[in-house]
Amino acid sequence: MIIHIINGPNLNLVGKREPEVYGNRSLDQYLSELIEQHPEHKIDVYQSNIEGEIVDRLQAVGFEDCGIILNAGGYTHTSVAIADAVAAITAPVVEVHISNIYSREPFRHKSLLSPVCKGIIAGFGLDSYRLALLSFLLRQQGQLD
Repeated sequence: MIIHIINGPNLNLVGKREPEVYGNRSLDQYLSELIEQHPEHKIDVYQSNIEGEIVDRLQAVGFEDCGIILNAGGYTHTSVAIADAVAAITAPVVEVHISNIYSREPFRHKSLLSPVCKGIIAGFGLDSYRLALLSFLLRQQGQLD
């Protein structure tokens, strides 16, 4: 099984922007280490600040035998197009957020993606990605539905 990690706008700035929210470690560094820790699995990472490119990526990989970890960033709260793409594909999608979106500004409390995703993991810092990956590995082993 291939795991696709798809990141949205401003996630390329993790480690530089708002360290009190996102920490000081870069997302690229964290994900590289996560990939190294799981050499037996194919993990592909993609990032775009452009909504349509995220939709294109979901459509391109979403019909494979794969799992998708999606952190759509600010598009989580605004993008009907990304939500429609997730609903259209057959691959399971886990929505991920580094911060706890429910402890932040009220506009972040509403996710357009959650209703069409398999699950959501939020608030565990960069380890939210590891937990999402673990959910796919456990599902592959038949330990999760």
